[in-house]
Amino acid sequence: MRKEPTNSLNKRALTAWRISWSISMGILLLLAIAVLSFVIIFDFPRWIGILTVIAVIILSIFYIVIYPKLQWKKWKYEVHEAEVDIQHGVFLVKRTLIPMVRVQHVDTQQGPLLRKFRLKSVTISTAATMHEIPALDEEEADLLRDRISSLARVDEDE
Repeated sequence: MRKEPTNSLNKRALTAWRISWSISMGILLLLAIAVLSFVIIFDFPRWIGILTVIAVIILSIFYIVIYPKLQWKKWKYEVHEAEVDIQHGVFLVKRTLIPMVRVQHVDTQQGPLLRKFRLKSVTISTAATMHEIPALDEEEADLLRDRISSLARVDEDE
């Protein structure tokens, strides 16, 4: 049986993911407060609105505090001469092997949140699918993109 990949994502990914989840959960909390207001205004049982707000607060704690750490621990990748090995997932762990001969192009991308934390994602495209290695240090992402691109070209030439 093949060993698990050994490379981890950058630790700064935790902070970026927590901020991203905070924004999402903040919007959800505003919607829950709107439900509570609706319940109060239209004289529905208040427990419906209160339960909605409590559920969102519990979900927020999970997705902001616990989930990013679990996600970061499970995200692993490794680049071999013949393939890229990616493993990720919290509850359902997915393992993907991408043969270099199938790689069509490799990109790096960086949104505003990743830019703030000097992180980039590497996207590997094949004819049928796209695979992403998120939240790598900028320099590491550029080196990884170039290495995968170079290995994919070598396989094409043979």
